[in-house]
Amino acid sequence: MIEQPTPKGAWTITFLLFVFMVVNFADKIVVGLAGVPIMTELKLEPQQFGLLGSSFFFLFSISAIIVGFIVNRIDARWVLLVMALVWALAQFPMVGTVSFTTLLICRIILGAGEGPAFSVAAHAIYKWFPDHKRTLPTAVLSQGSAFGVILAVPSLNWIIVNHSWHYAFGALGLVGLMWAAAWLAMGKEGPLVQTHAMAAADPRVPYFQLLTSRTFIGCVAATFGAYWALSLGLTWFTPFIIKCLGFTQQDAGWISVLPWVFGASVVMLTGWVSQLLMGRGMSTRHARGVLGATPLICGGLILMTMPYVEAPGARIALLVIGSGLCGSIYVVCPPMLAEFTPVAQRGAVIAIYGGLYTLSGIVAPLVMGSVIQHAPSLLAGYLTGFTINAAIMIVSGLLGLLLLWPNSERARLLRQAPAPRFA
Repeated sequence: MIEQPTPKGAWTITFLLFVFMVVNFADKIVVGLAGVPIMTELKLEPQQFGLLGSSFFFLFSISAIIVGFIVNRIDARWVLLVMALVWALAQFPMVGTVSFTTLLICRIILGAGEGPAFSVAAHAIYKWFPDHKRTLPTAVLSQGSAFGVILAVPSLNWIIVNHSWHYAFGALGLVGLMWAAAWLAMGKEGPLVQTHAMAAADPRVPYFQLLTSRTFIGCVAATFGAYWALSLGLTWFTPFIIKCLGFTQQDAGWISVLPWVFGASVVMLTGWVSQLLMGRGMSTRHARGVLGATPLICGGLILMTMPYVEAPGARIALLVIGSGLCGSIYVVCPPMLAEFTPVAQRGAVIAIYGGLYTLSGIVAPLVMGSVIQHAPSLLAGYLTGFTINAAIMIVSGLLGLLLLWPNSERARLLRQAPAPRFA
């Protein structure tokens, strides 16, 4: 494919989509942050709260896959706008008196709206950056998750402590509407799209071959483990430090920021190092695949030690570092998939990848809730749940190391695709 320069305005769009992801993760974190007052007011058992955490992901994957195919045919600009409006409107019912069922339904709707967020945003950004410059903007986009928590947690926690958890949801609805207005005014479609000449040199590959390629499977497997840790952090981190480690809701708000601060550093460092290594001629197998998968294994090994320490500060540090190391894989997988996926199929493939790995978001909060409810003590339940998380991270990281070979994937897939039929 012909190398293209970065168009003017690319970083403006990147910033807007970074803010998009900030809003996205602020929406995600609010239930976990308000977990104790929600459980108290609605009289929820751990399994019910686990169900609430998982409900966000019930339609998440399905929506991601469907919208991934839609965005291949409709400008990403309009898809992003509709998604932001759905997010905002799904928050407002919680402002008043709400039942567990209403809260559950609204979280399911919100999850359906947010499921395609990262894949559509990445697809939109890749219309502004050529392949060799995509890792850093992907890292910036991924940073939206960290900053969504870092910026939102103190503000939302202040609202929860001084007013009510109900108003925290309302504040997020207003922020979502503000972003939608800004995007409507400034959002644009990127100019780096497939031309007829490029399409001739970039023939379609059957989706079956793309989705059964070792790198696609490796990305799904590796990110599945990372997202298990992330979904536990979104739902259970704050209740853990309040109920098991003895911190107040006010203190817990600041402590809940720590994993995301550390994760933000990991994400940016990974993006910078990956792009630096590629600039020095290293293959994407190492500059993306090995660089993204290895921290998962290290993080899992760190989490494995949690049951063997007693001090609350040490347990928080292990949880922060172990789960924070997962961030590397989010930076490298979308660019790896974009390496070997034809442009006309890229939006769908990245969306299917997102839809598959986020299935762990359905399972992880439910598993943790069940383990806690049936454990001999609250602390024992949490520590068992985090040990399960550690084992899943280690296995997923090892699968990533085994399967991520993007540098040779494209040539292999194009050799398999009969050009006259799929061009």
